[in-house]
Amino acid sequence: MRDEELCFMPATEVAEAIRSRKLSPVEVTTAILTRIEQVNPKVNAYCTIVAEAALADTKQAESAVMQGRPLGPLHGVPISFKDLTPTAGIRTTFGSKIFEHHVPPEDAVVVERARRAGAIILGKTNTPEFGCKGVTDNRIFGYTRNPWNLDRIAGGSSGGAAAALAAGLGPLAEGSDLAGSIRVPASCCGVVGLKPSIGRIPRYPAVNGWTTFSVLGPMARTVGDAALLLSVLAGPDDRDPQSLPATGEDFARAAEGEIRGLRVAWSPDLGYATVDPEVRRLCEAAAKTFSGLGATVEEAHPGFDNPEALFLDLSAGLRVAAYSSYLAEWREQMDPFLVNRIVRGQNLTAVDYEKATHRRTALWQVVRKFFERYDLLLTPTIAAPPFPIGSNVPPDIAGKPLDSPLAWMAFTYPFSLTGQPAISVPCGWTAEGLPVGLQIVGRRFADATVLRAAAAFETASPRAHRRPNL
Repeated sequence: MRDEELCFMPATEVAEAIRSRKLSPVEVTTAILTRIEQVNPKVNAYCTIVAEAALADTKQAESAVMQGRPLGPLHGVPISFKDLTPTAGIRTTFGSKIFEHHVPPEDAVVVERARRAGAIILGKTNTPEFGCKGVTDNRIFGYTRNPWNLDRIAGGSSGGAAAALAAGLGPLAEGSDLAGSIRVPASCCGVVGLKPSIGRIPRYPAVNGWTTFSVLGPMARTVGDAALLLSVLAGPDDRDPQSLPATGEDFARAAEGEIRGLRVAWSPDLGYATVDPEVRRLCEAAAKTFSGLGATVEEAHPGFDNPEALFLDLSAGLRVAAYSSYLAEWREQMDPFLVNRIVRGQNLTAVDYEKATHRRTALWQVVRKFFERYDLLLTPTIAAPPFPIGSNVPPDIAGKPLDSPLAWMAFTYPFSLTGQPAISVPCGWTAEGLPVGLQIVGRRFADATVLRAAAAFETASPRAHRRPNL
């Protein structure tokens, strides 16, 4: 088998081939590390690569196979972690000059679980400072570039993870999502990214164990691979006070089965967003595919006004509490986008914040009633194709200047506010060859339904075979 084929092989197939001794863990990891050496300088997906440790781990993994020892579900399968996620003994900078040389003393829960499942850690993927925006660049490592067009953004804040997957630099990646940071880069890079329900995957260590915004989630090139990774990472842990109890669901198998009979809403703009015509056309065609799968599809909007101001008010407090103490010493070295968010938050009072939670509750009640009628909601993932590197926002959408910095992410942050599971799956490419993602949003805690719908669409309209020319 050619090394390039190994590098683009789905994780499910890699794991099965290793268990059946058709592939060796050393062979797989060596091929991917070689490709990283060749391709990563072009895309800048990885900011830290631990090749020596990965090869040592994969030799142990191979020994376990040959000795017939019990193997975990990810045994010998390479994985990357975002540079916001602590990894014991592996530099974790959070994309910030403040932590440029930081090496955590312990693994995050997700890293512990991946290691226990037998995964091989390749390194850390690039992120904007503290994951503050939808474009991946920072003062330490620079820009991550889109593998489909190196002059375009890879999205963010999990842009390094998405670019690595698209470029064949590993079959699995971990990301995190506060406003769309898994779904946005997944759309930009033509891969799969799941924002699971709040609490589905434990977050530890975390300064704020009670936040109801940020989640960790799986990223991959196929829905089946994302489901496999979710099955490994999900489950309760008392170190995260919001982690959900075990449900008995087999998320690895959740990507199987039909969606016949499901009630599906398609909203091209949520009633308020400006959308690029090509993005709308491709996503609308994808939505029609669900009718052919036996679902009932109709155009419908949830009925809420644009919640951008609400999102900014609530999330600004997180930035102030976590990072304002660094301003006095580090302000000139911090991302101006992050500084602006902190300053916005400093002007909010406790009463302002509490009133914002009332508005968030009202938003939830509107969405809850909508999902009494529908099992799923389909939207574009982002409002425009990946735009040129050098800006935090596209120059315009459909010829209209943006009226806010989050306008191009108008479809993702509402469902961060509601905490529902949402996935981005590739649904086509523009005339310029740029990926477009379809967002599938499910009912509260219905992660398995979202995965099943995404997998059904992927089977009906496969995209994973398409590769960027690098």
